[in-house]
Amino acid sequence: MRYIYTKPELRDMSQGSRIAFVRQFRHLSQDKVSDALGLTGECKRRTITRYEKGDRNPRDERISKISEILNVEYNSIKSYDYKNIIDLIYFFLWLEEILPNYHLDLSDVNVYSNDVELLINSLVKWAEIREKWYKREISYEEYIEWKLNFKIEEDSIYE
Repeated sequence: MRYIYTKPELRDMSQGSRIAFVRQFRHLSQDKVSDALGLTGECKRRTITRYEKGDRNPRDERISKISEILNVEYNSIKSYDYKNIIDLIYFFLWLEEILPNYHLDLSDVNVYSNDVELLINSLVKWAEIREKWYKREISYEEYIEWKLNFKIEEDSIYE
């Protein structure tokens, strides 16, 4: 019998998609992961399916156990808080799976420069406009229009 290796595909950056990617990369079935978690019953695989689809979010203790089963760093498959720099680093590591031809080169970034402040200020502005959209103070079209026309004002940061 011959086996053909197919590279797993990360469909998005969600926690469930990352769990599915690692499980497939490790050549494990949902049944094997369910068994290792100690799940029982006729629909034991349903829990893993729901995690991978994003229909359910596993508790931290369950993520810890899944990370052991999949032999992966806990931070690789946990839910991310994008205000946390460590989570952002893991996010960028995963981003390569979605954008394989993109090379993120930060070798010339001076962390003591105004670039970091520029990044933070831009992210804050984005968060403010996104919050307006979430609160329905602006429409989706206005939100997208803002994103399409957002101009980073470097001069204001260097004054």
